[in-house]
Amino acid sequence: MNILITGGCGFLGARLARTLLAQGSLSLAGAPARAIESITLADRAPPPQDLAGDKRVHFAGGDLNEQIASGSVPAAGTELVFHVAAAVSGECEADFDLGMRSNLQATQGLLQACRALGSKPTFVFTSSVGVFGKLPGFPMPELIEDFTLPTPQSSYGIQKFIGEQLVADFARKGFIRGRIVRPMTVSVRPGRPNGAASSFFSGMIREPLAGVRAPVPVPADTVAALASPARTIEGLIRAAEVTDAQWGPLTAVNLPALRTTVGEMAAALERVAGKAATDLLDWTPDPAIMRLVETWPGNIAFARARGFGLKPDTDFETVIRDYIRENPGAVKLPLR
Repeated sequence: MNILITGGCGFLGARLARTLLAQGSLSLAGAPARAIESITLADRAPPPQDLAGDKRVHFAGGDLNEQIASGSVPAAGTELVFHVAAAVSGECEADFDLGMRSNLQATQGLLQACRALGSKPTFVFTSSVGVFGKLPGFPMPELIEDFTLPTPQSSYGIQKFIGEQLVADFARKGFIRGRIVRPMTVSVRPGRPNGAASSFFSGMIREPLAGVRAPVPVPADTVAALASPARTIEGLIRAAEVTDAQWGPLTAVNLPALRTTVGEMAAALERVAGKAATDLLDWTPDPAIMRLVETWPGNIAFARARGFGLKPDTDFETVIRDYIRENPGAVKLPLR
């Protein structure tokens, strides 16, 4: 089996590649499991050393739109595409043209290229719960379900929702097998902050554990729908595995969500690393981030994903401890 991961050298793309390589095989859309022969990582940045050293990994470096235009991505024989590459929420608000090029034009171009393969590859599109938003003058729905009408309130959310519709139509026409998933905000991400407005959901844990101050730009009672990196990757892979009958309608699936609040996240951090960690949190409101975050849903149902056997994280303290176990070198404070 030949797999393409766009954004394959970023945090989620690289973790997805590692998980697939460790599995060694995959049951695509319910078919008997087959060996994974190659994974192509398309990205601007080079792959991490461990992936670069795996003979099954190929690197396609450069701008995704240019790679698609040149015909180098997707390569002939590609059977499964994980489209993870995207400009994130804060970037898209700051630079409209960047978001349109990275999130809309690249998605449409990649779909057209998959259609041109003529082999109906499976296309897993990572959308976002950012497609849901609080309409001005209207209350947020009490519960966001798989079939709740998206009402995005950001350029990023609008671009992702258009992408969902494109994937659904290409699948309806039989050009691809479409799978659209809406991951939750991923926490805790290792590494450096990115341009997402939601970046603080990881930074408020990651930075204090490293002995560094971290901003918390929203109130403690802000509700969040989160998922650990492990649960997020689990959802992406499971989307590729389920049969067409299991998947059902050609619409997006909400991946499992752990419902919590920013205050509860801070409390979990204190249980793990003590008051020395939470003393490093700067509770300073940022109006620009608050305007975006307050339009995002926090109470999300995931009945379809549950039907695939997927489950949410059990609690946020466990998520923090999993991060520490996976990234021991990034932790400087003593732990409880």
